[in-house]
Amino acid sequence: MSAIDIGQAIVLGVVEGLTEFLPVSSTGHLKIAEGLMGIPVSDHAVVGFTAVIQVGAIAAVLVYFFRDIVRFAAAWGRGLVNPEARKLHDYKFAWWVVFATIPIVVAGLLFKPLIEGTLSSLWVVAASLIVGSAIMYVADRMATLKRGEEHTTLADAMIVGSSQILALLFPGFSRSGATISTGLIRGLNRVAATRLSFFLSIPALTGAGLYELKDATGGGVGVLPLVVGTAVSFVVAYLSIDWLLKFVARHSLNAFVIYRVIAGVVLLGLLTSGVINA
Repeated sequence: MSAIDIGQAIVLGVVEGLTEFLPVSSTGHLKIAEGLMGIPVSDHAVVGFTAVIQVGAIAAVLVYFFRDIVRFAAAWGRGLVNPEARKLHDYKFAWWVVFATIPIVVAGLLFKPLIEGTLSSLWVVAASLIVGSAIMYVADRMATLKRGEEHTTLADAMIVGSSQILALLFPGFSRSGATISTGLIRGLNRVAATRLSFFLSIPALTGAGLYELKDATGGGVGVLPLVVGTAVSFVVAYLSIDWLLKFVARHSLNAFVIYRVIAGVVLLGLLTSGVINA
């Protein structure tokens, strides 16, 4: 008997695809959806399932940014054999994404018991949604928006990459919310900060999905629900990426801030009233 059936997998795939890259917290929304459907949010198989279906969203990033990824990969390859090519920004950027992923990998391994235990509570999600909203609001007000992607530095990549740890430790904070906000504080414009967030998501979320695969398949979730959830998340995430890049080019993060506060308050109400279990 699978811990997650096909219908639930479809719902969770839609939630994952919609929220993975929007600064509203995919982990938080997945946990809320699981709670409303009576799925135990702290079950190892369920935690593994949510990590694995993120691979569908990452596949959407790979397809959407295929030309950019090929450009970075080609620049990296040329730089390995040509000293002059190492001066190009694309070559440096490819390495920076790798370096900037190291902090979240270390944190994930060190704090895995907490992440899957105490910090997986929906109370933490509710608090993180609200606190993260305040940080996003401040970041948007502080943003100078003066630098584009071509002006990104190693320091930008490392600081923005390290901010992913906030979302790892506090589900509800939002990986994309943390990275985009940090990019804005660093002076990047909204499109540059958002694109950097996307590129940093590739190694981080792919690694998490592969690492959790054994828990998902070996702990009570069938292969078919995993495949369905991942496929659905791919389709929905691809559409979400396109929409988000167009949105941030013309708007601030205020709409997401307001939504997150409302979602956090509603979740607190549901938990307090006992409608869903933390």
